[in-house]
Amino acid sequence: MTRILLLGGTGDALQVARALHAVDVYSLAGIGKVPVDLTCAVRVGGFGGAQGLQAYLAHQRIGLLIDATHPFAARISANAAQACRDAAIPYWALRRAPWQPQADDRWQMVDSWQQIVAALTLYRRPLFTLGREPLAHLDEIPSDQYWVVRCLEAHAGDARASVIGARGPFTIDGERALFDRYDIDVIVTKNSGGSATAAKLDVARERGLPVVMTRRPELPPADREFDGPAALLQVLRELKPHYRAAR
Repeated sequence: MTRILLLGGTGDALQVARALHAVDVYSLAGIGKVPVDLTCAVRVGGFGGAQGLQAYLAHQRIGLLIDATHPFAARISANAAQACRDAAIPYWALRRAPWQPQADDRWQMVDSWQQIVAALTLYRRPLFTLGREPLAHLDEIPSDQYWVVRCLEAHAGDARASVIGARGPFTIDGERALFDRYDIDVIVTKNSGGSATAAKLDVARERGLPVVMTRRPELPPADREFDGPAALLQVLRELKPHYRAAR
């Protein structure tokens, strides 16, 4: 039986992990809740770059690596692709499609924190859904702005910011209530794609609010690439019929 190493941390990755077996390994960077109800082994922590990951692949006799990390985890993906090349094993990737702007969207695309700051000069009540990155800048909030930061874990915040700990999926009604509660006038987010966190974009569209959107980084090519857990698990079932459908 080919032993699989699944690099995860996303909801899509967890769906795949739930279909794996005891011989397989689900690897997490260590941020967020660690699942305890899986049949496969769970590993938490880094590998020490591409060289360390290659050594792990050889020592654990991994025959297939599936990269289901966040689309913005570019360094992890680059290390995984390099390690697979060096170890001569297949590198597969689960990469959901990016969001695409619709006719009524007001998106401004950016590539750095500096560009985000510049884009926010006209606004007062931004909602950040960038993960933990804004937490490092809470002491830089302009005097005329109040930030709302949503990430996986709650944080004390301060007089100029509220930090909300929450994990998707989010509903459109819930996002409307959040926008109303904090009087949000602009969203700052990553182009993560997927449906779990897309409701904020729907609310921005219906209210005519701007969105400052961080472009995806360039990711390494994969031997096989899938746009969702169902497609990936279908291929796994064709190779090994005992793999279960995604739940």
